[in-house]
Amino acid sequence: MSKLKIGVVGCGGIANQKHFPAMKANSDLCEIVAFCDIIKERAEKGAAEYGAEGARIYEDYHDLLADSEVEVVHVLTPNVAHCPITVAAFEAGKHVYCEKPMAHNTDDAKAMLEAWKKSGKQFTIGYQNRFRPEVQNLKKACEAGELGDIYYGKAHAVRRRAVPTWGVFPDKSKQGGGPLIDIGTHALDLTLWMMDNYEPQSVSGSVFYKLGNLPQATEGNLFGPWDPETYEVEDSAMGFIKMKDGTAIALEAAWAINMTESREASTTLCGTKAGAEIYSGMSYPDNKLVYNRGRHGQLMNEEIAGGGSIAYFEGGASAPGVVDNRQWLEAIINGTEPVVKPEQAFVVTQILEAIYQSAESGKEIILG
Repeated sequence: MSKLKIGVVGCGGIANQKHFPAMKANSDLCEIVAFCDIIKERAEKGAAEYGAEGARIYEDYHDLLADSEVEVVHVLTPNVAHCPITVAAFEAGKHVYCEKPMAHNTDDAKAMLEAWKKSGKQFTIGYQNRFRPEVQNLKKACEAGELGDIYYGKAHAVRRRAVPTWGVFPDKSKQGGGPLIDIGTHALDLTLWMMDNYEPQSVSGSVFYKLGNLPQATEGNLFGPWDPETYEVEDSAMGFIKMKDGTAIALEAAWAINMTESREASTTLCGTKAGAEIYSGMSYPDNKLVYNRGRHGQLMNEEIAGGGSIAYFEGGASAPGVVDNRQWLEAIINGTEPVVKPEQAFVVTQILEAIYQSAESGKEIILG
């Protein structure tokens, strides 16, 4: 079997931290033959470290899309560029993996869906947190009905102080927003996926610009002080989502907030048979899943037992990004659906935009 030929658009942080290592780990299925970045040195560095022999360097993504050898494109750019690059990639006959969020607004997300459906190619979005072991455990429990009717959920994406100080994260024109669209998107994706409910009816939201422009608030930031003068996005946001079947979801997202618990890419589920909570983030050295229910007349909490280890031997678990990448490549090769479906990612974008709209207008946003 010949390896899938990958072209990467955007060779910055997420490419180097997630995508390049994941594709290297799955080098039996793929090779990166083209690298594109508006900063040429980034593309050159990526090619030198991860590229196939003779890998090409581009500064304009149109040139990469015109490369006939490229079969699959990974779109790893700031949020506002996701749509034009993805649409052009489908028009060029490429499969597309786009980083989260799908788009910075619903109109762009719709355009991406339409281009995908016309293309006949594969499409997925970068929600790798679905592939964490405890997340997979909870998903199986939900599918088996072990929680019963899940009628309420919380999506947690809170950092006490972890404002990104690199790239374009504080730039609203490039990203479309701050922590809500950056990390809130992961927590919301997990919660919707567990509930298997993608029919929102209405959304109410509050978006706060309280700490981003305060110099004293930068103290203790994980990544060092950010520049309050150039900070344009929200520092925290909250949303309440009502679904058509009467279930509800509360979403909290923050890069900076005066709250002791930092809980990120986590979910709380309340069902008629049992509840479940995933704890992940800066407050937790290890990710944890806790089921809660009544048993034999008492309330019980149940956790995954630690697997332990044996000296000089490691377990077989792979990083979520590696697992995500492999199932994506196999979906292309085998003609099967990837785990993260574009229609699901669209609903995440739809809800996030509605939270921003509700906060700006002071009104509940009706979606269905």
